[in-house]
Amino acid sequence: MSEAALKVLKEVFGHAGFRGAQADIVQHVASGGDALVLMPTGGGKSLCYQVPALLRSGTAVVVSPLIALMQDQVAAMTQLGVRAAFLNSTLDLDQVREVERSLLDGTLDLLYVAPERLNTPRCLDLLSHIRPALFAIDEAHCVAQWGHDFRPEYLQLSVLHERFPDVPRIALTATADPATRDEIIDRLALHDARVFVSSFDRPNIRYTIVDKDDARKQLLRFIRTEHPEDAGIVYCLSRKKVDETAEWLVAQGLKALPYHAGMDAATRAAHQARFQREEGLIVVATIAFGMGIDKPDVRFVAHLDLPRSIEGYYQETGRAGRDGGAADAWMAYGLADVVQQRRFIDQSEGSEAFRRISGSKLDALLGLCETAQCRRVHLLAYFGEEGVPCGNCDNCLNPPETWDASVASQKALSAIYRTGQRFGAGHLIDVLRGKDGERIRQWAHDQLSVYGIGKAEDEHHWRSVFRQLVALGLARVDHESYGALVLTEAARPVLRGERTVMMRRIPERVREAARRARSASPVSMDGVDAGLLAALKAWRLDEARTQSVPAYVILHDSTLVELARQRPDDLEGLADIPGFGARKVERYGDALVELISGFGH
Repeated sequence: MSEAALKVLKEVFGHAGFRGAQADIVQHVASGGDALVLMPTGGGKSLCYQVPALLRSGTAVVVSPLIALMQDQVAAMTQLGVRAAFLNSTLDLDQVREVERSLLDGTLDLLYVAPERLNTPRCLDLLSHIRPALFAIDEAHCVAQWGHDFRPEYLQLSVLHERFPDVPRIALTATADPATRDEIIDRLALHDARVFVSSFDRPNIRYTIVDKDDARKQLLRFIRTEHPEDAGIVYCLSRKKVDETAEWLVAQGLKALPYHAGMDAATRAAHQARFQREEGLIVVATIAFGMGIDKPDVRFVAHLDLPRSIEGYYQETGRAGRDGGAADAWMAYGLADVVQQRRFIDQSEGSEAFRRISGSKLDALLGLCETAQCRRVHLLAYFGEEGVPCGNCDNCLNPPETWDASVASQKALSAIYRTGQRFGAGHLIDVLRGKDGERIRQWAHDQLSVYGIGKAEDEHHWRSVFRQLVALGLARVDHESYGALVLTEAARPVLRGERTVMMRRIPERVREAARRARSASPVSMDGVDAGLLAALKAWRLDEARTQSVPAYVILHDSTLVELARQRPDDLEGLADIPGFGARKVERYGDALVELISGFGH
């Protein structure tokens, strides 16, 4: 690694060394090479283009998909003394002209721009009058047409290669399976780029997926037990459910705000700003609250509805624990979620190929939900990475039992067949359990041979059986029959007794092992003065309010922890704390040394 790169890393960003593949990526891009970088959220992707941007002459142009993300990144760069600006719709004409003048004058190190603006003739002409240092395409998975975050304007970014063939390009994403990687390379014309694939593992995140049974109460129990005062994100599929869930959480005494695309822009912006600047706030959101979130201390991400794919799940859960501290990814999931997602796919206006791919992606996610093995191993395998049991997911901490469900499957599949493949799981369960009711009598289902053959088991048992039959591909949802379950060809050998069906069952015992045994947390609190840490957080909050920026833009939690542990008593000692570059020492050093020195042991 060049001395120049290490000098920039230390003096500007306050870090003594690069992590993982960062050094190789920086060297390659700084030397003029193209790169595709796959690195998990919180893994340090931004440094991979920020350091080369400061090493190369000219202005680096960063394509960023969301306005809020741009603004936070520019604020963070400015704190470090880097000359950064953005061009987006929040600027008035005079502000746009001022940024353009700075660009033409060569007084910008980094320019963040949305893909929509970059593709305009005006912006491309402006860039042709300078020599860009490099182009960084963030959230590059947005180019994938089958992806969860597809942005049509990303397809036009191949123009960068055509218009500026000698300028290095670096595409970055945290979410891409092997097929998506190939699509990124093809659509962005990165055929000669080096591909850097870091591990997709986020060992600080604990994955938990529970059977849905009054999901709101389950969520409340999870938050109160595990994260009573922490910041978190709760994802729901519909705007109505977002509003209702946020209101319900507030009624339970929690600080919660809704966020979705149906709200006016000013309210959305205000809620996002509060989330980024306040501690312990929960945002209930649709996926509209997504890529623009750069808050490092989100301690949990919860899903009350099933996402559409493993990519979507990984992207959303990746917003937890960006600072490396212990975090939770929690989801409640049930058969109704599968029915709903199948309906979305079947009713989609996309092509047959789109529906087929969407269905396979949903099947892969169902496999993750229903696996009896380590969640992390299953998740990593989807992205083409081999893993070992993590000891930090629900299945590792409390291994589910597997049982021979062949007879139960035959009963359930027979109920689907005997009732004409026209009914949903609720009615089928009533038939199996021999329940009396007007609908049962109306269809004479109390006269069927399957009526009452499952009365020995409760409703929860049968819901689990039907859900897993769908996940295993033995039954499917037919939306032409209003969500009825129908048999697939794979059900035949089961009904004939030619195939054994194994299913997962969560033990009924109380699982104390699932309580917070947070030994996996990489952030140690040993030797940290709790009182001093609280005082440092209060100082940071005041500073953030004064500057109208998120608190983590001033200093990250991990930096405050080290300050409270090492208690530096001069500026030289402060410079040895990770996260303190020269500009931050100059700007905040005296105040912090005074605060620490004046704080009693």
